[in-house]
Amino acid sequence: MPIPPFTEETALQKVKAAEDAWNTRDPEKVCLAYTIDTEWRNRTEFLNGREAVKQFLKRKWEKELDYRLKKELWGFRNNRMAVRFEYEWHDEAGQWYRSYGNELWEFDELGYMRKRFASINDLEITFEERRIL
Repeated sequence: MPIPPFTEETALQKVKAAEDAWNTRDPEKVCLAYTIDTEWRNRTEFLNGREAVKQFLKRKWEKELDYRLKKELWGFRNNRMAVRFEYEWHDEAGQWYRSYGNELWEFDELGYMRKRFASINDLEITFEERRIL
């Protein structure tokens, strides 16, 4: 696992690892990238601790079906990163969405994410408009 301070190469590795992990849609696996006392803001929800993150992710992927994510490094410095992302999913009724957002990440000295702040917007799309396959 890349650890801070990040270089461009290790920052890109970290972003790709996060993208790959989230695309598994496995809350048990994904939550292990975060510190025990991680602090999150996701949309309007505030979470504290790895267990809260795991429960959040379970709820998320029960609602956001066939979830597929792409992340892009926007910038980095020392132990922090800015990441742009978009993901596509559909609800139980079959309505597809593309969700866009930005994240700010902060890591501890061992490379675990200590803070994650995400701003996200959803756009209704048709099945044919999907681009993350």
